[in-house]
Amino acid sequence: MIHQYKNNGYNIILDVNSGSVHVVDDLAYDIIALYEKEEKEAITLKMLSKYSNQENQDLIKEPVTREAILEVFDEIEQLKQNKTLFTEDIYKQYLTDFKKRKTVVKALCLHISHDCNLACPYCFAGQGEYQGDRALMSFEVGKKALDFLIANSGKRRNLEVDFFGGEPLMNFEVVKQLVAYGREQEKLYNKNFRFTLTTNGVLLNEEIMEFCNKEMGNVVLSIDGRKEVHDKMRPSRNGKGSYDFILPKFKKFADSRNQEKYYVRGTFTHYNTDFSKDVLSLADHGFKQISIEPVVSPPEEPYAITEEDVPIICAEYDKLAVEMLKRQKEGRAFQFFHFMIDLSGGPCVAKRLSGCGSGTEYLAVTPWGDLYPCHQFVGMTEFLLGNVETGIVNIDLQNEFKTCNVYAKKKCQECFARYYCSGGCAANSYHFHGKINDAYDIGCELQRKRIECAIMMKAAMANHVSA
Repeated sequence: MIHQYKNNGYNIILDVNSGSVHVVDDLAYDIIALYEKEEKEAITLKMLSKYSNQENQDLIKEPVTREAILEVFDEIEQLKQNKTLFTEDIYKQYLTDFKKRKTVVKALCLHISHDCNLACPYCFAGQGEYQGDRALMSFEVGKKALDFLIANSGKRRNLEVDFFGGEPLMNFEVVKQLVAYGREQEKLYNKNFRFTLTTNGVLLNEEIMEFCNKEMGNVVLSIDGRKEVHDKMRPSRNGKGSYDFILPKFKKFADSRNQEKYYVRGTFTHYNTDFSKDVLSLADHGFKQISIEPVVSPPEEPYAITEEDVPIICAEYDKLAVEMLKRQKEGRAFQFFHFMIDLSGGPCVAKRLSGCGSGTEYLAVTPWGDLYPCHQFVGMTEFLLGNVETGIVNIDLQNEFKTCNVYAKKKCQECFARYYCSGGCAANSYHFHGKINDAYDIGCELQRKRIECAIMMKAAMANHVSA
C-alpha cells in the first residue's frame, strides 16, 4: 500500500507498510501511480504522450524519452527489492499473538482533583466534576494507586503518573505527598517514576514552579492561543477571562525549564478555525513547545468542529507547516506537537497497532480510587474496571480494550495513517459511534492532514540540509 500526495512543491510517496518516504520528480510520481494498475508498455505510452503533449509544454521542463521512463521502472524495481516500496503488510501475521499478549500497567492518570477554578464550556470533564460530585483525592487513595501501579507493572521499570483534574493544583499538598511516597517506593522496588502534571495556571506560583522543575518530567500548561480566543472558552467561575493572569506565569515557567519538558496545550473550536494564528501567537510569546488540538464534542454544541470546517482546518495546517519551515530557516524554530514524527525509528510494533493502551497499559484513577480505561471514560459506570483496592475485576471489558487495534477497524485497514495514529482514540470512537472499535471520522481526516504536513516538513528540512 502506498500513499501519494503533493504538498508545498514536493511529490511525496509514502510506503505505508515499511514507513519509507520517497520524494520524486513528476515522471516517477505519475509512473508509481499506475505501476500496480497497468502494464509496463501501456504506462510507457501514456508517459510519452503526456510529456510530449503540446498542451503540457508549460509544465514540462524537458521532453521525456522511452529510456528515461525505463530508467524509472528500474529504480522502482530496485526499491521493491529493497522492501521500501510496494511492500507487503507483515503485521497481520503478528495479530494473533498481539491479541494474546500479556500486558502490564505502565501509566496512571491520577484524578487528583474533581474540581476546577475555571469554567471552560468545552471541557469533557464538565468543569472538572466529571458529571458527578466535586472531590479531592486523599493521600491514602493516591498511595494505594501507586501501590497498585507497582504491583501490576511486572518487570517494567519506567512508570508514568500524570496528575490530572479538574485542576490538580487545587490539591497540591497531596501531589507533593504522593511524589515523595513514589520516590521512596522507587528505591524499594527498583522502579523509576516519571511524574507529569497538567494545569490551567491559575494557582501557579514560585513554590509550585520550583517543585515541578525538580520533580515533574513534563508539565502541560493549558492556554488556547490569542487572548480573545482563550478568554471566550476558558473563563473563570465569575465569567472573567484568565489569559492576562496566566500568560506571564506560563512564560516564566517555560523559561525556567529552559523551554524543554513542557507543552502549552490549547484547544481550537468552530469559533477559531484560523487556529494557526493561535499557534503563532504562542510562538511569538516565546513558547517553543506548542500543542493546539481540535475540540472533540457532541455535534449539537455550537463550538463543535463540523464537516464544513475540515477543508478550512486542513488549509490552516498547510499554512502553519510552511510558516514553521520559514521560521526554522530564520532561527526562530518551535515544535508543534502534531507535526512531530519519527521516520527512522518510532514506536514498537505493539504501540503502532494499539496506540495509547487505554484500559490495559494505561488507566485513570478517580478521587475514590475507581479504575477506568482513561480519563475520557471516567464517570461512565459501564466502563468501570475496578478499584485500586480490588484491582481490575471487569476482565471482559479489559479484554475488549486489548483487542483495540488497527486491524479491528475497517477504516484503519484502508488508511495510510494507521501506523502513525495507531487507530485513534477509543473514547472518541465510543462517543460518536457507540463502540470502541470504530474511528471518529472528522478526527481521522485532520490526523491524515497533520501527518502529510509532518512528512512534507521532514522532506523540506532534508532538502535544505543537502542543498
